[in-house]
Amino acid sequence: MAEPRWQSEGDEPDYRFSLANERTFLAWIRTALALLAGAVAIIQFLPSSALVGLRTAFAAVLAVGGTVLPVVAYRRWSAVQRAMRLGRSLPVTPLLAVVAAVIGVLGAGLVVLAVVS
Repeated sequence: MAEPRWQSEGDEPDYRFSLANERTFLAWIRTALALLAGAVAIIQFLPSSALVGLRTAFAAVLAVGGTVLPVVAYRRWSAVQRAMRLGRSLPVTPLLAVVAAVIGVLGAGLVVLAVVS
């Protein structure tokens, strides 16, 4: 696999910062796996009679999130690596707020769904 062009730009950052960035990337991967597991759990364990279509919608949102998140996480990892190599400020991302909001809304919806069923 060819190295990305940005890996030859700038100076090599302190390895501790690179490893911290990698750990953050891996945390996002774990989050993506948890979203996929949540989608499977909703489809398998939530009664199909519970507000028709809502179960599938919740599972679909989690599955899409679990599929998209690794791509976004890789892009974030590479942007942070590039910024460190070039001595720039780290990029800001709305990813944290988006993931928190989606999980919060889905969690509230599941509570309502559990109470209604």
